[in-house]
Amino acid sequence: MARAFTPKIITANALLEGDVVYLTADDRWSRQISEAELLTDEAHAQLRLLGAEAQTGTVVGVYLADAKPGDTGPEHAESAAEPVEHVTACIRHVPQAGREQAGCKLHDLR
Repeated sequence: MARAFTPKIITANALLEGDVVYLTADDRWSRQISEAELLTDEAHAQLRLLGAEAQTGTVVGVYLADAKPGDTGPEHAESAAEPVEHVTACIRHVPQAGREQAGCKLHDLR
């Protein structure tokens, strides 16, 4: 039996600064998770993800992250952790030899 789709947000790292950014409903990248579009439909989430992945001149490491509604907008779901995002970005985009200098701490991965 397939697992039920849980709400998601689209997150990535800004290409130039490396900051964690979130895709908004009006196709902007924001550093504020509260501005992220909360995706509750799996098909719509996949379409939004494809569009976000095409923005190679703006962001890297685009993916769907578990989220939940919050008082001021989406929040990370309990199972999602900031260190995991950082480690994932490091693994995908920083050559192994430079990971320590870039602040990649693989022991942060839970």
